[in-house]
Amino acid sequence: MNQIKELILGILFPRRCPLCGKIVKRTEGTACRKCREKVKPLSEPLCKKCGKPILWEESEYCFDCTQHPHTYECGGAVYLYEKEMKEAVRQLKYNNKREYADFFAEEIYKHLGTRVHKWNPDAVIAVPMYWRKQQKRGYNQGEVLARKTAHLLSVPYRKKLVKKVINTDSQKDLSRKERKKNLKNAFKIKQPDVKLNVVLIIDDVYTTGSTVDAVAKVLREHGVGKVYYISLCIGKGSS
Repeated sequence: MNQIKELILGILFPRRCPLCGKIVKRTEGTACRKCREKVKPLSEPLCKKCGKPILWEESEYCFDCTQHPHTYECGGAVYLYEKEMKEAVRQLKYNNKREYADFFAEEIYKHLGTRVHKWNPDAVIAVPMYWRKQQKRGYNQGEVLARKTAHLLSVPYRKKLVKKVINTDSQKDLSRKERKKNLKNAFKIKQPDVKLNVVLIIDDVYTTGSTVDAVAKVLREHGVGKVYYISLCIGKGSS
């Protein structure tokens, strides 16, 4: 019955490729074959802390991570935040293309799943959005992505663990110092008695790490031993 329902929905509302917007053939899955071949996942050498590309493997860490310590243990991403992926994330974020998260979650699981399982997280969370902003948009794109990825990883998703209590300014045009100040005290634990050893934060885009650090900080303050992060895309760093 479910297969028939899915077939009918597929005919009435055909899936579109997150990278080019064209209708995807059923045999191609969540993105068209041509686009899958076009976008290339990140490859070594990568920073051992944040996962940004670096020029020399001997460096181990990018310049940003050597100058600015992070609260999380380490993390990584699948793609650079540029070109097709940048537009695809924008569509997910602002144009209600929540179905694109199916492809994104699959890519995270495919390229980073083995690494995540080595971390052995007890729970997956998304970076929370301020309630009024989420109410206006109708959804938190990070939550959509995190929930789908958690399902593929077979790790429990915890929606109500952390909340955002301050409606902060957009981080996009702020410096690193301004981002950190902007996020000060922005996140709170909703469940004070946190009995988790390892938590994985999943987000759509990682830039300086200020947001992940702010969320990791409140988790660590409430007894979480280790916090890791995974994102779909990451900005270029300084080598």
